[in-house]
Amino acid sequence: MAARAQEAASTPWTATQVTQPSAMVALLANSKGAKPVILQVGFQVLYKSKHIPGSIYAGPASSPEGLQALKNAASKLPKNAEIYIYCGCCPIDKCPNIRPAFQSLKAMGFTHLHVVMLESSFGQDWVAHAYPVAGESVPTQ
Repeated sequence: MAARAQEAASTPWTATQVTQPSAMVALLANSKGAKPVILQVGFQVLYKSKHIPGSIYAGPASSPEGLQALKNAASKLPKNAEIYIYCGCCPIDKCPNIRPAFQSLKAMGFTHLHVVMLESSFGQDWVAHAYPVAGESVPTQ
């Protein structure tokens, strides 16, 4: 219980900024309107293996170089863009990338930030549910 309270206190996003994987899939399937900006803020090896279709690799936010890559990618976006970030390298409460990415984008003035809630990992919370993926390990026809 204390660990959960500590996690909530250190989480920079609100409950309304959390998007469950199933809701993200539905959003991706919606052909009406503009597609959201989806930034993968984790490690490149994970992105190359499998990632959310249409997502942009923005660098691991746990390093200064990764944060700079994220800032470079985001600098081209309007401040009111719908931005969804995810990592999925490990359980979200231990993720070294998601919080720095969210805080950096918020500090840059983005007003419509969302976190794709991959509680365990991208593999368990996305791939194992057979949600759509792109990447090198996806067979091509």
